[in-house]
Amino acid sequence: MKETITIYCKNTKTYQTFPIGTSLLDMYKSFGEPLQYCAMNAHVNNKVEGLTYRCYQAKDVEFNDYTTTSGQRAYIRSLCHIFAKAVSELMPMAKLHIEHPLSKGYYCTIQDGGEITPKLILQLKQRMCEIVTANSAFHLKHIQTVEAAKLFRSQGMDDRALLVETAGMLYTTYYELDENINYFYGCLVPYTGYIHLFNLIPHHGGILLQIPNRTNPEMLDAFVDQEKMFDVFKEHRTMQRAIGLNYVGDFNKITQEKRTAEIIKVSEAVQEKSIAKIAEQIASRYKEDVRLVLISGPSSSGKTTMCKRLEVQLTTNLLHPVSISLDDYFINREDTPKDEQGEYDFESLHSVDLPLFNNDLKRIIAGEEVRLPTFSFETGERIYKGNTLKMRENSILVIEGIHALNPELTALIDPKFTFKIYVSALTTISLDSHNWIPTTDNRLIRRIVRDYGFRGYSAKDTIARWESVRKGEEKWIFPYQENADVMFNSAMLYELAALRKVAESILMEVQESDKEYAEAFRLLRFLRYFNYIPDEEYPRTSLLREFLGGSSFTY
Repeated sequence: MKETITIYCKNTKTYQTFPIGTSLLDMYKSFGEPLQYCAMNAHVNNKVEGLTYRCYQAKDVEFNDYTTTSGQRAYIRSLCHIFAKAVSELMPMAKLHIEHPLSKGYYCTIQDGGEITPKLILQLKQRMCEIVTANSAFHLKHIQTVEAAKLFRSQGMDDRALLVETAGMLYTTYYELDENINYFYGCLVPYTGYIHLFNLIPHHGGILLQIPNRTNPEMLDAFVDQEKMFDVFKEHRTMQRAIGLNYVGDFNKITQEKRTAEIIKVSEAVQEKSIAKIAEQIASRYKEDVRLVLISGPSSSGKTTMCKRLEVQLTTNLLHPVSISLDDYFINREDTPKDEQGEYDFESLHSVDLPLFNNDLKRIIAGEEVRLPTFSFETGERIYKGNTLKMRENSILVIEGIHALNPELTALIDPKFTFKIYVSALTTISLDSHNWIPTTDNRLIRRIVRDYGFRGYSAKDTIARWESVRKGEEKWIFPYQENADVMFNSAMLYELAALRKVAESILMEVQESDKEYAEAFRLLRFLRYFNYIPDEEYPRTSLLREFLGGSSFTY
C-alpha cells in the first residue's frame, strides 16, 4: 500500500490525503481549484514554493493567484524568462537588460541589438506568444554553485556567475525552458501557458514590458507616464556604469577587495551633490516667488533626513528655512475618516484640516505672525500651546508629508509660491541583468529596521501592516509624484549590504507559524546576496542613519 500524507488547504479550510510526493499542482486540482484566477505558486508551511514542488510530509498549504504579491512575482519572473528566450532566439548576439519598474511595467534595453524598431517589437511579441502557446515546462535545476558559475559563463551570463560566486551559497538553482537557461531568485509558474497576458511597446529607445493589472488580471495595467522618474533612473544608472558597478556581484567583489569605503564615499557624495543642486534651484526661484518647499514620498523613503539636509544646504544659499508639521493639522480623531474595514484612515488626505492649513499658509507667506496648532496623539485632539511663526525677510517654509504633492493640500496657495520635491528609494543597482531590486523591498527593509529600533515594532508587526501602507501609497502618493519640480533618489549603492546584519537578526524573530513568516523568509533569502560591510564608514549625516541610528540629526 502506498504511503500517504495529509495536507491542510487554507484556501478551502479542508484536509485531504495524498500519495507521498504529490505535487502542489496536482493538489490544487484535487482541492477543486478554489481561487478565482489560476494559481501561480503556494505558501507551504508559510514558505513560498512553486507548483512543481512535491510534498513528502504533512503540510499546511495556501495557494496564491496573480492578485497576491507572491503570485504576481511568479508570473512576472516567468514572463521575463519567456521574453529573454525570444530575444536570444531572434537576436543571438544581443543581451537583454531588464532594468527597473516604470510606468506600470518594466523598462528593458537590448544591448548590441541595433535599433529597436516597431517591426522588431512585433517579432518579439509574436515569438513570445508562440512560446506561451507551446505550453512548455519551466524546469527547476539544482547544482553546485561552482558548476552553476561555469554554466552561466558558458552562456555569456557573467553577471549571474559573479553574483552566485560572491554570495557564498553552496548550491544554486536555475530554470530551463526548452534549451534556454535563466536565473531568478524566486519560483516560476509550471508552464509557459500560464502567461495569459502581456504587451511590448517602444519606450525611451528601449522596450516597456507591460503586465496584467494586480486586482483585475484580465486586463493590462494602464500606462502611466513617468518621465521624471525615468530621468532619475537614467542618471543613476549612468553614474554606476561610469564606476563599473552595475550589479550586486560587482559590489560584492569590491567588498571582498576591502574597497567598500570608496563606494560609500561616492554614494554619499552623489546624494549631497543632488541635495545641493536642489537647494540652488530653490534659491534661484526664491528670487522670483517661491516661499514654500513641499516634500513628499512613500514610507521609509528618507523624507525626514532629506528635509534636514536640504535645510542645511538652503542655509548655505543664504536662506532661513523654517518648518511646520503637517501632523499638527490633523482633525480631531473622532472626526477622522474611516477605511473599508471601519478603521480610522490616518493616511487619508481628509484626516488633515485643509481649510485651516491653507488659511495659515496664506497668512504665513504674506508675512503675518500665525498661531500654530499642536496635535496631541495621546488625546486625539488639536490644541494650542502658544507656538507662533512669522517669516523673516530671507525665510522659506519647508513642509514634509505624504500629501505634500497632492494639489488639494494647497488648493488655496498660488502654485508660483511652491517648489515640490518627490523623494523615493529608487534602487538602481540590480542583482543581475534580469533580476532588478524592487524599490518596495528596499523601503520595507528600511522600515523593519527603523520600526524595531525606534518604534518598538517587531518585523512581524511591520510586515503585517505593509500591504495596507502600500494601498495608501497607491491612493494618496504615487498618483502625484510626477507633479514634483524635482525627484530625489534616496537609495544608496551600499545600503542593503549595510542593513543586512541588523535586518537579519530582526527578521529571524518571526516564527514559522506566523503568517508573516513567508515574507520574512523571502527577505532573508534576498539579503544573502549582499556581502556584509562594516558600519564605521557611514557618515553621521548619512540618510541611512535615519534607519540604523547614530545620526547627528535629531528626529
